[in-house]
Amino acid sequence: MTVPRLTLIGGPTVLIEIAGFRLLTDPTFDAPGDYQLPHVTLVKTGMPALSADAVGAVDAVLLSHDQHADNLDHGGRHFLPRAERVLTTEIGASRLGGNAQGLAPWQSVDLTKDGKRLRITATPARHGPAGIEPLAGDVVGFVLETDGAAPIYVTGDTVWYDGVAEVSRRFKAGIVLLFAGSAQTRGAFHLTMDVNDAIETAHHFRDATIVPVHCEGWAHFKQTCADLATSFKALGIDNRLRLLPPGVATEVGG
Repeated sequence: MTVPRLTLIGGPTVLIEIAGFRLLTDPTFDAPGDYQLPHVTLVKTGMPALSADAVGAVDAVLLSHDQHADNLDHGGRHFLPRAERVLTTEIGASRLGGNAQGLAPWQSVDLTKDGKRLRITATPARHGPAGIEPLAGDVVGFVLETDGAAPIYVTGDTVWYDGVAEVSRRFKAGIVLLFAGSAQTRGAFHLTMDVNDAIETAHHFRDATIVPVHCEGWAHFKQTCADLATSFKALGIDNRLRLLPPGVATEVGG
């Protein structure tokens, strides 16, 4: 059985090591600071646990979207050329150019290395409530499949909705890397999963370990990983939740 190793770097940035492949989700390496977007200023409050140099080269970056600094900051953009390829949304790939490859939901690409294969399938995501798309833009998640391991589902920035439910019907994930934090910028609605969304996700991915990320390091994250832990414990499902210590490579059994 291949046991993945996950290293939380900060925010949504996680190094995934599985079957000899090294993948990095939504790279963010900047020190704390402000980022002026067209309609809002995002404030980064935390340092990354590892530098880009400490992470080193990766086989692929899994970039849920390129338009928001809490998923791709300045240091993250500088990191992209280090990856053999950057998998992201179709519109994001057209903006980034270079080694970026756009994937539509349910489209797959295979990575091969030392006789092993890793299949990456793009999954649907919605960055907020219905109708948010013109404001938030396109977002994508990913499912990772390799021999000897249960699939890993990386939600990307999404709320719980029918698209995520469809992922649960198509893939029996052993690990869900869940972008949480209940991010809020424009109003009372949340743009990433809140506690209720995370519980709904855990209910549908019944065999998965839930690994929350994207719940610290930015001012617009309104819920923490500790909030998730409290709610999961109240429901008696805290054994399903795995919190990653920052900067430490951690084996997570699927």
